[in-house]
Amino acid sequence: MFFIDTIELEGLGNRSYLTGGRGAAVAVDPPRDFDQVLAAAVRRGVRITHVVETHIHNDYVTGGLELARVTGAAYLVPAGARVSFARVPVSDGDTVTVDDALELRAVATPGHTPHHTSYVLLEQGRPVAAFTGGSLLIGTVGRPDLVEPRLTEHLARAQHASAHRLAAELPDETSVLPTHGFGSFCSSAQAEGDTTTIGKEKSANAALTTDVDSFVARLLGELDDIPAYYTHMGPANAAGPAPLDLTAPAVADAREIAARLAAGEWVVDLRNRVAFAEGHVAGSFNFEAEGKIATYLAWLIPWGKPVTLLAESPEQLAAAQRELVRVGIDRPAAAATGSPKEWVPEGEDLVSFPRSTFAGLAERGTDGVVVLDVRRDSERAAGHIENSVHIPIHQLPRRLGEVPAGTVWVHCAGGMRAGIAASLLHASGREVVAVDDGFDAAATAGLTVVAG
Repeated sequence: MFFIDTIELEGLGNRSYLTGGRGAAVAVDPPRDFDQVLAAAVRRGVRITHVVETHIHNDYVTGGLELARVTGAAYLVPAGARVSFARVPVSDGDTVTVDDALELRAVATPGHTPHHTSYVLLEQGRPVAAFTGGSLLIGTVGRPDLVEPRLTEHLARAQHASAHRLAAELPDETSVLPTHGFGSFCSSAQAEGDTTTIGKEKSANAALTTDVDSFVARLLGELDDIPAYYTHMGPANAAGPAPLDLTAPAVADAREIAARLAAGEWVVDLRNRVAFAEGHVAGSFNFEAEGKIATYLAWLIPWGKPVTLLAESPEQLAAAQRELVRVGIDRPAAAATGSPKEWVPEGEDLVSFPRSTFAGLAERGTDGVVVLDVRRDSERAAGHIENSVHIPIHQLPRRLGEVPAGTVWVHCAGGMRAGIAASLLHASGREVVAVDDGFDAAATAGLTVVAG
């Protein structure tokens, strides 16, 4: 008998796994905040004997090294990965015993990285599951362009070969359990569905239904933007991440918040975009705690700049802090919780800006205003409002001066990124209206939407 527990990291769009038998278990690609993995092991009544990495991750800071230290588990890392800490190097074909009749076999699957390794769970010698990391995903594969531009095409071809190796060596009923593909930018596309098998992927995955040249051409043509913070994740993981610290940050009063703003630091309001628009500290930015805060704050903030967090409650602050340590934003400089009225010095007022919809924009008309589209290039290519200005959200902080004069109606695909952009623009002194609406409503509202 074996079990597989899935640990969801919804904010980053990743999954980790705990798998094992009656007494022992293996953690696969654990997050930095690995308490969820420990809790799963306690519920199962098993000891974690091995921690394995499929690759040196580019999109989050791993908890593997520290989890292995805390539990006394062996830490398995692909032999080809250059790291600065002691680990058990894993090569193609290596097998470790997990529990009675349970083994884990390493399968070299280069493509997402040169050293990428998948792990096949064997029960009495029969493959039952494959932990494929950033190799074979649900309906797609991990992107090959995160290591070095000169290697991208070579790695794309390796992805095709690795997918075919897994399909050839594993039975159709083998479960495919990837780390990426659920919102992570490490995936070349996003998963459709929640579970899959080798058999399903043989009929649905382009890596397995398309010849290598066609597959590579399509894969390279569809690659999206790379979050800027990815540059820092690989080196952090290769060096060996420091233990995380989730203790509460120092408390900032209104005077300190003002001083940090005056010093050019980032003050980030974690409340939802509706509450932020209605009233916030002048100069603060809005990254919703309920949104993809780790991805977008880490992508936009100048790396290493101090950040102060403003939250409605200690629980909201703690949840955001947990998300941020996963991407290497370890310690907020300070934080405050409660009502925004408490975050401004006595005698000063909160500031606000209006929100609207695409119907509101159509009723107002686009003449005399700036319509700013902050979606990514790939999203805009599928359709955009005629004569709108395009600056992707991750480029906006350094391109604020390119936004034409006038009131800015800013939109994205659903409203979250528009809220971030509106806060950036408003903090810089611009008149702004946040379009909090799904882009599908633009054409319905009567706005002219063009392709290309």
